[in-house]
Amino acid sequence: MRLPLVLFLIAPLVEIASFIIVGQAIGILPTLGLIVLSGVAGVVLLRLQGAGILRRLQSEAQKGVDPGRELVHAALLAVAAFLLIVPGFFGDIIGILLFIPIVRDIAWKLIKPRIVVSSTFASGGFRTARPADDTVVDLEDDEFQREPGPNSQNPESPWRGPRIGRD
Repeated sequence: MRLPLVLFLIAPLVEIASFIIVGQAIGILPTLGLIVLSGVAGVVLLRLQGAGILRRLQSEAQKGVDPGRELVHAALLAVAAFLLIVPGFFGDIIGILLFIPIVRDIAWKLIKPRIVVSSTFASGGFRTARPADDTVVDLEDDEFQREPGPNSQNPESPWRGPRIGRD
């Protein structure tokens, strides 16, 4: 628990230091331009990569393949875009690295032993597992209708609560 806290406290200091170093090297306006450009690049890359990830997730679900890798790739792309959108050069470097598929594959290999995907596969894709003693009946809209029941007219309905204070 201490490591994330330390990183959370050190990251802003590293970003401020990077602003100062880059600002001294290239000037204030080019530094601000790079910050805006990295934010725009993060939004654009997220839109381009995000659509591709969604297509790959859908195709893997249709094939009945474990979607864990694609889910991790999607999460890492979201983190990468967030790092690019948030101002800071150190975060931008990490964000750009996360947009590289090989880096995401390395992260997947590190994360894979710690992830368990719990679902059942069906011919149409993933289905959530239901208990064996399932008593739920799924009905379509045309298989039922809503009508006021006998309790809706009954003031003594158990769903209305006690009649204390009503006249």
